[in-house]
Amino acid sequence: MSPSASLPSLRHVLLIHGAGGGGWEWNLWAPVLAARGLVVAAPDLQPAPAGLEGTHWPDYLDQVRTALEALPRPRAVVGASLGGLLAWVAADRAEALVLVNPLLPAPWATRLPTRDWPPRVAWHSQARLASTRRAIAEADDAAALYAFRRWRDESGAVLRAAHAGIAAPAPACPVLCLSSRTDRDVPPALVAEFAAAVGAQHRTLATAGHVDPLLGRGAAAIATEVADWLTGG
Repeated sequence: MSPSASLPSLRHVLLIHGAGGGGWEWNLWAPVLAARGLVVAAPDLQPAPAGLEGTHWPDYLDQVRTALEALPRPRAVVGASLGGLLAWVAADRAEALVLVNPLLPAPWATRLPTRDWPPRVAWHSQARLASTRRAIAEADDAAALYAFRRWRDESGAVLRAAHAGIAAPAPACPVLCLSSRTDRDVPPALVAEFAAAVGAQHRTLATAGHVDPLLGRGAAAIATEVADWLTGG
């Protein structure tokens, strides 16, 4: 996974979490990136004043763009799942982009598995430790418990918009896409097809599930590879 020859000398990285999560999802990545001299920001996406039921796609996108523009250039943006789609749309303001099991833009979005999202997706109030263990099967018990206690409810309107397809052109910066080998939420073959179409690098990871690259036992090693790609190490 060699870095692009056109990648500039980066110093700042914005990490965007997935739906139902928070900046804590990057706790295993942040120190790895910081050890390479990268200044890391991992904010929590905030609901609109009207609450999660009144939160829509532009509310999150505005937050990502504001957070990215607050970082000095050259800068990179890294996003996972829903955060990957947000990062893709905002990457015209970045010099490098990394997508981890990302929800995909139009037209690929319509081929993602989906469901009828309610106005408020009750991932916190209906969270179960057993389902968390299944979601991050490669995490140790402590990491699974940590995640179980921190899942949050999510906006159904945002997820409906994302799965309906957000249209956005490919950014001019280098792009790296990472896929878990048996991800049921974002199939790696579809991400590979997307990456080929937009001129991005793609790698299928040995990790199995959708969240494992961030919270599984191999997360630090994956973060190291991303750090190598970002810094030319």
